[in-house]
Amino acid sequence: MKRAFMAVAVAAVFTGTSFIPASARTADATAADTFEVNGLEKPGSISIDKWGIPHIYAQTLYDAFFLQGFNAARDRLFQIDLWRKRGLGEMAKDFGPDYVEGDRMARAVLFRGDMYREWLAYGSDSKRVAQAFTAGINEYVKMTKADPALLPEEFKKLGYQPSLWQAEDVVRIRHHGLTLNAKNELDRAQVFCKVKDDPVKADWLRRELSPTIDPKLVEGLDPCSIPVEKIKDAYDLATATPKLTKLPPGADQAKPAGGQQKKTEKISAANTKGPLPVSALYEIVKNDSDTERGLGSNNWVIGGERTTTGRPILANDPHRSHGAPSLRYISHLNAPGLSVIGAGEPFLPGISIGHNDQIGFGLTRFYMDQEDMYQYEINPENKNEYKYKGRWESIETVEEEIEVKGGPAQKVALRFTRHGPILYQDEGSHTAWALRAAWLDLGMAPYFGSMDYMRATNWDEFKAAMNRWGAPGENQVFADADGNIAWMPGGLTVKRDWDGLTPVPGDGRYEWSGYRDMDELPSLYNPKAGYIVTANENNIPPEHPAFKKGVGYEWSSDFRAKRLKRIIGASDKSSVADSEAWQNDKVSLPAIRTVTVLQQVNTDDQKLKPVVDMLKKWDGQVTADSPEAAVFEVWFSRYLRKAVVDRAFDPEIAKMIGLADPERVLNVIEKPDGWFTEAERNQIMLDSLGQAVAEVREKLGDDMQAWKWGTLHQAVFLHPMNALLSAEEKKTFNVNAGPIGGSGYTPMATSYGEKSYNLTSGASFRMVLDVGQWDSSTVINTPGQSGDPRQPGYRDLAPLWAKGEYIPLTFSKEKIKENTVKVLHFEPGKKQ
Repeated sequence: MKRAFMAVAVAAVFTGTSFIPASARTADATAADTFEVNGLEKPGSISIDKWGIPHIYAQTLYDAFFLQGFNAARDRLFQIDLWRKRGLGEMAKDFGPDYVEGDRMARAVLFRGDMYREWLAYGSDSKRVAQAFTAGINEYVKMTKADPALLPEEFKKLGYQPSLWQAEDVVRIRHHGLTLNAKNELDRAQVFCKVKDDPVKADWLRRELSPTIDPKLVEGLDPCSIPVEKIKDAYDLATATPKLTKLPPGADQAKPAGGQQKKTEKISAANTKGPLPVSALYEIVKNDSDTERGLGSNNWVIGGERTTTGRPILANDPHRSHGAPSLRYISHLNAPGLSVIGAGEPFLPGISIGHNDQIGFGLTRFYMDQEDMYQYEINPENKNEYKYKGRWESIETVEEEIEVKGGPAQKVALRFTRHGPILYQDEGSHTAWALRAAWLDLGMAPYFGSMDYMRATNWDEFKAAMNRWGAPGENQVFADADGNIAWMPGGLTVKRDWDGLTPVPGDGRYEWSGYRDMDELPSLYNPKAGYIVTANENNIPPEHPAFKKGVGYEWSSDFRAKRLKRIIGASDKSSVADSEAWQNDKVSLPAIRTVTVLQQVNTDDQKLKPVVDMLKKWDGQVTADSPEAAVFEVWFSRYLRKAVVDRAFDPEIAKMIGLADPERVLNVIEKPDGWFTEAERNQIMLDSLGQAVAEVREKLGDDMQAWKWGTLHQAVFLHPMNALLSAEEKKTFNVNAGPIGGSGYTPMATSYGEKSYNLTSGASFRMVLDVGQWDSSTVINTPGQSGDPRQPGYRDLAPLWAKGEYIPLTFSKEKIKENTVKVLHFEPGKKQ
C-alpha cells in the first residue's frame, strides 16, 4: 500500500462502523482494512468488538504496545494530548497567557532526576515499552498532519494541532496520582491558628483521623504565618486537571495554529496570576466538600468455596472524577507470552485493572501519607538562600522558556530546596514553602508499575512486582486460576518522627529517614474468611505493628467498606451477578444512622411532620425514584452537617470547618454529650430538616410523592470545553445519562457537587471477573470507549452504566470473533 493512499484508508477506518453504538452493533457489520504504519516490526491487527473494545494482536511484544499507543490516539487523541500538554506545562503554547503560571507550576512537579535510574526502577524493559507506545501515538499524530480531516473537533474549535510525544513524557508527568495530604496539612494549620480555645476539638469535627490521634503542631511552626490560600492555589496550579473557559487567541479562525512567536521577555518568578482565577482554569478538589471523602474505589475478591462456580470472583470499580470522555479505556493486548485485558488510562501503556491468562488484579487507593509541606526562613540579604541546620543554603533555580500563543514567549524561574519545589515565596516576610512528595522520587510515575504486575503468572511474581510499586498508594486484590486469593497494599511509605498532619519547618529538624520496606505492611493470602474487601478505609488491622507507625491518618469514610463487608460476608455462595449487584448497591449507612436518631425526634409542625414520618419508615436505599433519598441527601449534604458546626462554633470558625466530616457529625448527633443536650440536638435536626424540605419543595414542588432523588441527581459527564460550548454544542460534547441513585457514601458511589446535585465522581468503570473462566467476566465503561463526540461510541455505554448493566469482557479468540464488528490490519511501512 502506498503512503499516499494510507491517509484515505485511515479516514475510512476511523469514521466507519467501529463506532456503531453498542445497542446497534452486530457481527454483520464486520469489515476489514489494511494499511501501512512506520514503526511496526511485523504485521498485526486490531479486532474491535460491538462495544468498542479493541483486541490487539501483535507478533512481537513491543508491537503490541505500539498498536496500543496508535489505538489510544485513534480513539482519544484530544484527551491524551491535553493530558500531556497539562503535565509538561505546555498549555500556554496553544491556549494563551492565562496558563503561563499553571505551566510554571506544572513544570515544578515534573520528575527531574536521572532518567537512566528512573527507567530501571520499573523493570528491565520499561523504557522500550514506553518508546513503542509513544511511537504508536506519534504515527497516528503524523497521519492527522497529513490529513487534517482525521483531527477531532476539539482541535479545530481551539485552533491548534496535537504534539508528538517522547517516551520520557509517560514517566516524567506525575501530578495525576491523586495525592492530597499537603492541602490537608495547610487546612489543619489554619484551624490551629484561628481556634484558640480547643483547636483539636475543632479539627476532630472537621476531619476524621484513623487511627485516632490528636494532631500536634511541631516546634518552630507559627500556624498564623502560613498564607494558606496562596500555597493551595499554587498546589492546584501544579496538580489540578484543566478546564478551558475561553477561546485561545486566534481560535475563532477555526484552523490549526501555525508557528509560535519566538520573541522572549523576562517575567518575575513571583506568584503572578493570570486574568482568570485558578478555579476558572482547573478542576479543583476542595477539602471542605464531600468530593474528597467520597473519592476512592471498591474492590473485593471471593474464594471459590464461597461462589456458585467454585472459582474465585474478583470485582473492582475504581472511583474517580467523571468527565467526557471517560478516564478509563478498556483494551486487550495479545503478543507472544502476553494476553492481558482490562482497563488503564489511555495515556499510559499496559493494563492496570484486569487479568491475563492466569491471574486477575484490581486496585483501590491506600491512603498512605506521601506528602509534607515545609516552611523556610529566607535570608533577608539574599532571597536565593534559606536556612538549613543553622547555615544559609542556596535555592536551586532553573530558568525555562514558556511559549505563549498570541504573545511573546516568557521566561520563568522554577525554584527548589533540598526537599522539593517551592510553591510560594513571600519576600515581605522572608519565608517560603516547598512541597516534599514521595511521588517526585525515582520509580514513582503513577500507575506505570502495572507494566510489571500485569505480566505476573502467580502470587509470588505479583508480590515481587508490587514490591516495586511506588505511587499512588494502592490496595491490590489478586486471584488466580488455581483458586488462590490475596491482598496487599503497595507504595512508598515515608518514615517520619512526627505525625505528618501539619506543615513543618524546613530547617533540618524534620527529615524523612527513608521509606519502609513493603513487608512492614499487612497482607492476606487465602484468608480463613474466604473473601477480602477494600474500599479506601483504614484497613490496617489494629493488632498489626504498622497500625501505629503513622502510615497515614486521612482515609476515605468507611461507610462503603462496612456495607460491602456486611453483605459479602453474609453470602455463603455468590455469583458474578451478585458482585454486579453489590457494585450498584445504594444503601447509605449515614442515612440509616441518621434515621435511627430521628426516631427519637418528634415535631408538631404540620408541614414537617409528614416528612419526618416518611423518613422514619425509610430503609436507607438511595434510589433515583425515592422521595426519602431526595430529602435526606439535601438535608445531610447541605444543612444538617452545617447546622451542627454552626451551633458548635463561632461563625468565623464554623466557616473554616465547613460541612465537617460526615462520620464525626454522625458521632455528635448519636452521642451529643459534650456538644449539645438531647433537646438541642433534636432542635438542630428539625431546624435543618425544615431548611432542606423548603429547598426540595422549591425544586420539586409540593407533592411529596412526586419527589425523586434522580430529578436532582443527574449523571452528567462534562467535556473540558464545556464553558466554551453553545447550548447545541453541549448536546454533542457533554453526556447526560439521566437520573441516577446513590451518593458518595453508598457502594455505588455517585458523589455530587456543592452547587448542584449533578454527578461529579464515582465508578469510572466496573469489572467483575470469573477467575479462570474468563469469558464469563463482565465490565462496563462510561460514557463510552470513543473520545470522538461525533461518534456514537462516545456515549453509548453511559445508559447501561447508569442502570447498573454490564457487557461481556470477552477474552478467547472464539468469543471475540463472535462479537467483532471491525478488523484493522497493519503492515510495517516500507523502509525508505
